[in-house]
Amino acid sequence: MKIQQFLEHHGIATNPFAEEDAQTDPVFKEHCIASMYHPAWDKIYGNPADPATSVVFGEKGAGKTAIRLQIAQHLAEYNRAHPQGRLYVVEYDDFNPFLDRFQDKIGSRRGRNVDRMLAQWRLWDHMDAILTIAVTRLVDDILTGRQPSSAADWLLDRHQQRDLLLLAACYDQSLAETRKGRWHRLRRRLRFHSWRAQWALGLGIAVTIAIAALVIGLRNWEWLTKPWPYLLALAGWAPRLWRTWKCLWRARGIVRHVRVGNLDLNSLRQILMNFTAPEISGQPLPNKDRTDDRYELLVKLQGTLKSLGYTGIVVLVDRVDEPHLINGSAEPMRALLWPMLDNKFLKHPGMGFKLLLPIELSRFIEREDSEFFQRSRLDKQNMIPSLEWTGEALYDLATARVAACAGPNAKPTLSDLFEPSVTPRRLVEALRSLRVPRHLFKFMYRLLVAHCNAHTDDDPAWQISGEMFESTLAVYRHEQDAFDRGVGVV
Repeated sequence: MKIQQFLEHHGIATNPFAEEDAQTDPVFKEHCIASMYHPAWDKIYGNPADPATSVVFGEKGAGKTAIRLQIAQHLAEYNRAHPQGRLYVVEYDDFNPFLDRFQDKIGSRRGRNVDRMLAQWRLWDHMDAILTIAVTRLVDDILTGRQPSSAADWLLDRHQQRDLLLLAACYDQSLAETRKGRWHRLRRRLRFHSWRAQWALGLGIAVTIAIAALVIGLRNWEWLTKPWPYLLALAGWAPRLWRTWKCLWRARGIVRHVRVGNLDLNSLRQILMNFTAPEISGQPLPNKDRTDDRYELLVKLQGTLKSLGYTGIVVLVDRVDEPHLINGSAEPMRALLWPMLDNKFLKHPGMGFKLLLPIELSRFIEREDSEFFQRSRLDKQNMIPSLEWTGEALYDLATARVAACAGPNAKPTLSDLFEPSVTPRRLVEALRSLRVPRHLFKFMYRLLVAHCNAHTDDDPAWQISGEMFESTLAVYRHEQDAFDRGVGVV
């Protein structure tokens, strides 16, 4: 018999357990994202009016990605309800681009060993990556009109326009168009005039034209054989050459020290030359190996966002184990993430971090010294050591998914799928041994397949027997245990 035939008999339109990943799970996205929560949801989500940091550890399949998607949706709803007190959401969950660029810069000098490379990863690399995501999205919003169309006219003053343009010069990583063209389009949208920065160019051109006009007007061609016209022209171009050299030196420092960026030296130098010396002098730039400048740039971003109606920033950190350079290994994950566990950074005013981390990292914490705990202050970060699910919570989750997939006028429950010998209490006990939602979905899908394969269309069985339930559970748990020991695959 077919699974769909079995489900339709119980009034279930689609298979509630077909998907295992929240990112591709339509049942979760369409029905459960706003109604089904982990018991620790309130502590993780917190109060969006005052964003705070949460550090959560959970094993694979415990629902970390689902929680990230729920946080993102709830914050979007909060922003719609509070247009003057919105939160800017930065989803820091794809580390591959940053690690690849980091490897290109560090790995080429220190060898291609991943452990040695990640040993060079620092807090400011995380800050550069977060600024890159935030600034790129903000520039996209302004250029595409997702920010108010009047934002460029009256919400940002000249200093904030300069700050945003400096941030865009250092961190805008869009691949949709050339860096220089996109920056100038942003400058025009902000109505930031850069003609005052071109006085040195104008001086050089004016001096050159004046010398040429003098020689041509007097028709004294012998002057062209003498050094003074050329020295005079060089003097006229000296301010331009000096500015070019200073901007080139600044650009070189930025390109070298933003190790997760994809910056081009010449285009960055050309962009920096659109600022006057007073506008750029003394401004923080990410051209040193330190966090001080990044904190100042973060404050500048917050000031710009505040003028656009954002009162805070929430950074969602997830999928630390997925980058291809890490590939689920615990030691590289630790090297990547540990620099971020800094109390000054995690408690930065106006920011909240939601760190959804693999359970393997929690074991490293138990072996850390007092200096680590003094720096990270995990006791102040709303830490959840393990994202655990009780049997009752998993039973409610399965029941909710069955109800979400119900057809019109149908009210199926999880217990309806089983014979009376499989009591709700037995279901709760069995699901408790599965520990996490992903194992629940895998087991239920396997159970449905096994039951349907054991019966024909001509002689269907509309309830799963206790024997089938127990035997399938025993096999699945054996494979699960083997997988946990690293000798099998679930």
